[in-house]
Amino acid sequence: MSWAVTAHQVLENDHVRLQPISESDREPVHAIAMDAEIWRYFVTLVETRADFDDFFDACLDDDHAGRRVVYVITDKATGRVAGSMSFGNLSESDARLEIGWSWLGREFRGAGRNRWAKFLLLEHAFEELGARRVEFKTDVLNVRARSALRNIGAVEEGTLRSFNVMPGGRRRDAVYYSILAAEWPRVREVLSTRPKVESAVLPA
Repeated sequence: MSWAVTAHQVLENDHVRLQPISESDREPVHAIAMDAEIWRYFVTLVETRADFDDFFDACLDDDHAGRRVVYVITDKATGRVAGSMSFGNLSESDARLEIGWSWLGREFRGAGRNRWAKFLLLEHAFEELGARRVEFKTDVLNVRARSALRNIGAVEEGTLRSFNVMPGGRRRDAVYYSILAAEWPRVREVLSTRPKVESAVLPA
């Protein structure tokens, strides 16, 4: 089976549950998505209900087409939807994929939910899919996200200048990071045993 098919499953631990997106998630996701801070460094701007529906429809379309595996994150402590994260840019022949398109509702930031969601995706990528490289990219201006990636052991590889157009017309410089399969055991230990390590929101 392809990675897009194999990865299309529920992933969970004691902290979070990640399930592939479905139409039934539209309203729970909408309830936490109308926060301008979420979209500050995101490539999509969501300001109105119509914006949100376009964004959500694009997530469904990408997921159904196998371009991404879009997960909805549920906080185990409250049972509430907390945000979303995706596998994307799936290059199975090269054993490479990206983790990104990540965001959390305001009350779930800084509480470890993004860290544990990222842990589950990295674990699945390296230990189940057989990825040899997992990459991340973020806005050069997103200092918090860049610091968080360094803190978990991701290696900064360089900046792609004028990478894409952001809402409002600014051209974003995108900074790439990666974790390789040989580095995963060390990163796994950092994420699972150091309680102060927290991955920031990492819009792609």
